[in-house]
This record gives sequence, C-alpha cells and structure tokens, in this order.
Amino acid sequence: MKNDHLYGIEAGEIDVALIGGGIMSATLGVLLRRLKPDWTIQIIETLPQVALESSNAWNNAGTGHAGLCELNYTSESADGGVNISKALKVNSSFEISKQFWAWLTKQGIVDDPSRFIRSVAHMSFVTGKDDCDFLRRRKAAMVQSPAFEGMEFSDDPARIAEWAPLLMDGRFGSEPVAATHNTRGTDVNYGEITRILIDHLTTQDGVGLITDTRVNNLSRLADGRWKLSIRHATGGRDALKARFVFIGAGGGALPLLQKSGIPEGKGFGGFPVSGQFLVCRSRAVAERHHAKVYGKAKVGAPPMSVPHLDSRVINGQRTLLFGPYAGFSPKFLKKGTNLDLIKSVTLDNVIPMLATGRDNMDLTKYLINECRKNHETRCAGLREFVPTAKNEDWALCIAGQRVQIIKKDPKKGGKLQFGTEVVAAADGSISAMLGASPGASTAPAIMLDLLEKCFPQEMKSDEWRGRLTEMIPSYGLSLDDQPALFQEYRAAAHEVLGLIH
Repeated sequence: MKNDHLYGIEAGEIDVALIGGGIMSATLGVLLRRLKPDWTIQIIETLPQVALESSNAWNNAGTGHAGLCELNYTSESADGGVNISKALKVNSSFEISKQFWAWLTKQGIVDDPSRFIRSVAHMSFVTGKDDCDFLRRRKAAMVQSPAFEGMEFSDDPARIAEWAPLLMDGRFGSEPVAATHNTRGTDVNYGEITRILIDHLTTQDGVGLITDTRVNNLSRLADGRWKLSIRHATGGRDALKARFVFIGAGGGALPLLQKSGIPEGKGFGGFPVSGQFLVCRSRAVAERHHAKVYGKAKVGAPPMSVPHLDSRVINGQRTLLFGPYAGFSPKFLKKGTNLDLIKSVTLDNVIPMLATGRDNMDLTKYLINECRKNHETRCAGLREFVPTAKNEDWALCIAGQRVQIIKKDPKKGGKLQFGTEVVAAADGSISAMLGASPGASTAPAIMLDLLEKCFPQEMKSDEWRGRLTEMIPSYGLSLDDQPALFQEYRAAAHEVLGLIH
C-alpha cells in the first residue's frame, strides 16, 4: 500500500479531504476523480493501513446485501400480505454497486474481480409452523419482481439438505422447517475492494494518502473552506485547507461531525454495539457449507441481531462464520477509546440519547444477556442452525464496532435508527456518513446520494450525468417497471464480474 504521497500535507491546500480510509472514502474518491479529474484529493487515515476497521473482511459478514435472504428487510402487513419495499430498495442499491464494480473491471482498475467478489447462494431458514408459512408467502411476494426471480422455496428437509447439509444433519423431530434459496447471492471482501480503489487513486498525480494521522478538529474559514487540524502518530502537527470535506470515518464520523459545528449535525448521537462471530476451525466442516443462511431474530431482539451462517472466502481461504453475538463497548471504533461514548454527549443530543435509552429497554436487556454468554451458550445458539456443531470446532472472533444513529424525534424526543444516513451542510462543503449495515454493500448508491446533496448543480450538468452513466448505466433510471432493462443491466454486470447469471 502506497502511503508516502502526501500531496495535501505538502501543498497545504487541496480541493477534497477524505477522512477515513474505508470503502466509503475509497468509493467517493474514485467517483470524484472521474467527475473532476483536476481536483486534488487527500485521504487521511488514523491507522497504519487503510481498511482496518469496519471495511476489513474480519470485521463484517461479507454479505452483498441484496434483500435475497435478510428477513428483517421484509415485514408482514395487517392484511396478511408481505411488504417487500425495503428489500427492493436494498436490491436496487446493490445493483448499482455491481454496475460500478463492473465498470472498474472494464477500466482495468480491478484486474480480477474474484479477488473481492464471488457468487454464493443466499438462503433464508426458519422453523415452526408460523414462520414457515410467512416464508412461503414472502417468497410468493418477492418473485413477482425480476429482482428476486429464481428464488426457490422448500419445506422438504431433503431438499433443504441438498442446499445446505449442515442445517439438516442431526435435526430430528417433527418441527416444521422451511428455506428459500437464490443462487444470485454474493460474498464480498470489502477490505480488498477498498485497497484496490485506494491503490488506484494513489498512483495518480494530485491524490495523496497519509496514514497514522488523526484529524483532531475542523473549523470553517471566512472564505468558506475548511481547516483541518491534523496530528501524526509521531507527534507532529499539520493544518490542511480543503474546499470539500467528507467524513467517512465509520464510528469516528460522529465526533468530527460534532466538531464541525454545522447546524445539520446538531442533535445526532450514537449508540455503539460491538459484534462477535464464531469462526469454524474445522476445514472439513467449512467445506460442507456453501451458502449464506439468514434466520429470524428472536422476539424483542434488534434487527442487527439476525443470526446467519456465512460461507466466506478471505485471503483465498474458505471459512465459515456464525453470528452475530452482540457486545457492548463505549468505543466508537475497534481501535477507539473507552471515552468515545461519554465525549459524544452534548447539550444538543443529550435529550435524544436519554429518550432513546428510555424507549429501548429491550435492546439494553438484549445486550446484557449477550454479554453474559460464554462459549457453551454461544455454541448452543449455533446448534439451532447446525445441530451437530461441536464446541471445539468453533472459536470466537471479535468483529468491528457499529455505531447506531440516535436522532431527534418531535414526538418521542429521540429515536434509534438502524441503517445509514448522509448528513451534509446546507452549502455542500462538508458531509458525513453515519450508521452501519447495509452500508458497505451499497457504498456507490450512498455516495451518489451524497453527491446529489453536496454538488446539486454539477449533478444536473450533462458532463457529470454523462460520466456517471458511463460508470453506472442505470443511473437516473427507475427500473421497477422495466424488467427487461433491469435483467439486461444485471446480466451485463454479472458477466464482467464472473457471477452467476
């Protein structure tokens, strides 16, 4: 990883400062480099290398979130129907990601897409009569859209065993089981695509990357630019002036957004949740499972607790993960400090945070119960998915920190919001991305939203729209009622990326 091209630090003045070396900054950097090739860009990363926090392969599930298997993206309506609107939105966003990654491949920026993305079946798996009935109705609703065509449903244990033998081995008794199966799912190494993008950016004149460097403060100058106060790990200090700032620092974004002082950032708070996975240490067991299988969260548990059994390929090695198991840490980043949560409390977010705590006692109880679990109780949860799992075949892996958004609510005072949100100043000179899943999967779509907020006039220009359409063919189009065009774009992206059609 090239990290000695300190363009912005040397010059002192740049066009764009990207704070954080994760997939969001990498994606935005490539988009802006294509849209405005003459702009100078400085990437600033606190850690010794990029993609070490949430983007790192071991800090997330690696799911290409497309609504194929995640039950929390669909809900049951009062009339017994199934609402799939959220699943459709997530699927549409992931299609944008695939189109963008396909363009990168055709441009030679990605030499081999199998380095970061591969096909793997996405499954939903439930037990019990009511949940099996819901899954059947869910599949019937979803296959009406071309986004989910090819999805199969079965409540036959033998058929489910063909798709995922570990789910059915040793599963005796008369309890109903059901599953859906779609071969168009993906496993994505977000850390690897981040490194590919930043390696590409830093080979170009006018783009710099500096690591082991923290942005301590931001302040707006009289001419509208932003001054970034920077401290290096060696103790040295620098100042940088930028016309546009993006805070893509994961859990570290909220404190910097607060320091910016923009009115749009007032009232936001954050609730940190740490993730943990069980990693299979048996090669023989891992080789028998080739799917990402998502179950249903237990009653009272938050959406982020949906259990899933994930076939992964990390650094060329097939592995198997199960989780997540939540934990609590006051840190906003895996490499953060125990003072992160306390320091984030301000006069303008204390009421939303207190109101959120009052209204989310079920989350508090859930986290307390999760923290009490030992290896035996975690493996007991695993055996609900893999009945024959042996404790000695699995080890605990600490994943990344996620900071869930807390924001003002006119009725409740404050609310906890899952997902992601782009916060931008009215003049578009600074923006930040808050929140978590399905963030990495939908990074290009999120960055398009950011560009619309921060560069509204440029985004209307023929020049920018033309270049965006080159990168993302469906940009600006609604494909909901154009199934043939949707299938054409998806097939083209899958062909380039080497994915199942």
